[in-house]
Amino acid sequence: MQKTGPAQAKRRDAFFDNAKYVAIVLVAMGHAWEPLRSGSRAVTALYMVVYAFHMPAFIVISGYFSRGFDASPEKIKRLITGVAVPYVVFETAYTYFTRWSDGVPDRQVSLLDPLYLTWFLAALLVWRLTTPIWKSVRWPLPVALGVAALATLSPSIGKDLDLQRALQFLPYFVLGLCLKQEHFRLVRRWRVRVMAVPVFAGALMVAYWAVPRMDYAWFFHRAAAEDFGVPAWYGPLMTLAVFGCSTILVACFLAWVPGRRMWITALGAGTLYGYLLHGFVIQAANHWHWSRIDWFHQPLGEITVSLIAAAVVTLLCTSPVRKVLRFAMEPRMDWAFRKSMTLTGKGEGVVRK
Repeated sequence: MQKTGPAQAKRRDAFFDNAKYVAIVLVAMGHAWEPLRSGSRAVTALYMVVYAFHMPAFIVISGYFSRGFDASPEKIKRLITGVAVPYVVFETAYTYFTRWSDGVPDRQVSLLDPLYLTWFLAALLVWRLTTPIWKSVRWPLPVALGVAALATLSPSIGKDLDLQRALQFLPYFVLGLCLKQEHFRLVRRWRVRVMAVPVFAGALMVAYWAVPRMDYAWFFHRAAAEDFGVPAWYGPLMTLAVFGCSTILVACFLAWVPGRRMWITALGAGTLYGYLLHGFVIQAANHWHWSRIDWFHQPLGEITVSLIAAAVVTLLCTSPVRKVLRFAMEPRMDWAFRKSMTLTGKGEGVVRK
């Protein structure tokens, strides 16, 4: 587990912490908008645009901070305590929670079938373990895109570890592995920030036009082409098209992220807490059918829902919540490893630098 003292604070980059916080807020908002999509074309268009880049941005940053993973004993220990253990804990917790929220009392715990938000931890485990491969091949990004394209041609992949989604999101992780600090400085230049405004405006207009014409589930990256009822060759084509669109929007998103220390910067270290915990709030709210209240489908109600989602996930990223749940999210587990294995403190995670 990483230290959280003044020395650690100095090592953290405010830009990445800010980016992770804003991205997780958008994730929470997106989940809150889901029940509102059918009644509003504008909400659906905004939902489509946000889903095109919020998880890709999160994954790109995860890849960037995974560059140091070399499968050494200390890195494996960190992978187990920071990814594998939280996966087991939250997969179990979500299974029991959804027995109540979804009304499925006989649902069983299945570590091979990620439930709800836990797919990201399963995917991160796969991506991190394959990092030495991507650092060794000559053209990692084209190869990763090829793997993602082939996944869309394979509806029989199945649900084990949600591999369909892990493989289709893989290029964003590999892109993060390939990036260097100067690439992030490049997208933060003022010219790029200015250009990001019309790009996002254009994306919103295109999304509004595409709502009745396109299945935005392509941005979820969890189904093969045949599952959409289209010819198989659509899969590789959409893989490249969606990757191109999402990468541009990720660059525009990062261009707007402030690089200075702000009140949100400290929250960036707790984004995985916010990510995994806000799902319980969303599931509980859906159980009580909040979306059946007509007011929430009005513009003011939709704005209120967005603000509540942002406030909830912000609270879940705070230090008190992290201290209470650190035993599950960042367990030391020294008893399970040889004493010679020590943590390096070099960040490889999406929530810790």
